[in-house]
Amino acid sequence: MAAIDNSLIARSEAAVSHLAKRNWASQEPGVIVVFAIVGCVAILVIGLFVQKKMAARKASS
Repeated sequence: MAAIDNSLIARSEAAVSHLAKRNWASQEPGVIVVFAIVGCVAILVIGLFVQKKMAARKASS
């Protein structure tokens, strides 16, 4: 009698393979575009904030 049932191993390998092949980003490209736009806007706003702080510090000294 085998200590490990080989059918369970095969079934778990198939499940892992199926999970690895799933690609949520390719199914929902619009959401990825929105994330990219929001990320770019956030980077720009942070950059403007830092630039204003640096300009204020330079002007005060």
